[in-house]
Amino acid sequence: MKNQKENIEDKTNSEVDSKTEEQATNVKEETAEAKATAEKADDLDGIQIELSREELIEEVKEKNEKIEEMDAEIDDLLSRLQRLQADFVNYRKRSQREKAEMTDRGKIKLCSSLLPVIDNFERALKAEENEDDFYQGVKMIYNQLLKTFAEHGIEEIIAQGEEFNPEYHEAIMRVESDEYEPGTVIDVVQKGFILDERVIRPAMVRVAG
Repeated sequence: MKNQKENIEDKTNSEVDSKTEEQATNVKEETAEAKATAEKADDLDGIQIELSREELIEEVKEKNEKIEEMDAEIDDLLSRLQRLQADFVNYRKRSQREKAEMTDRGKIKLCSSLLPVIDNFERALKAEENEDDFYQGVKMIYNQLLKTFAEHGIEEIIAQGEEFNPEYHEAIMRVESDEYEPGTVIDVVQKGFILDERVIRPAMVRVAG
C-alpha cells in the first residue's frame, strides 16, 4: 500500500514537472517571439525614421531649388523693370528736350519775323523830333513788343560800352575814340537779340579803334 502511494506521488510529481517544463518552454518561446517581434518592430521603426529623414532632406532640397528659381526670376524681373524705368526716364528727358527745342525754334522763328518791325519802330522814333502824343503812342507799342519778347526769354544783347565779342556783336565800322578803349563798342547801329544763350541776331555795332 505504501509502495502504491509512493508510485502515485512519483507519477503526480512527474506530471507536474512535465507540465511545468512545458509551461516554461512555452513562456520561453513566447518571450523569444515577443522579443523577436519587438526587435522587428524596432528595425521597422528605424527604417521608417531613416526614410522619413531622407524624404525630409529631399523635400527641403526641392524647396530650396524652387526658392532659387524664384529668386532668379525675381532678379530677372527687377532687372527688366530697372531697364524699363531707365528707358522711360531717357524717353521723358528726350521728349522734354525735343519739346523745348521745338518751342525755342518757334520763338526764334517768330522773333526773326518781327525783328524788321522792331527796326522800323526804332527808325520811326529816331526820325521823329516832336515827341507828341503820336510819338508817345508809337514808343509805347515799341516797348510792349520788347516786353513781350522778354516775357518769352528773348532779350536784347547788351552792347553799348561793352568789350567787342564776335559771338554777340557784328562790327560794321571802327572809329577812333578818345573816350573809349580800343575794342569797346561805342555805338549800336542795330539791336541784337538772344534766347537762352542762342543768338537770334547779333548786334550791329561800331567799335573803338
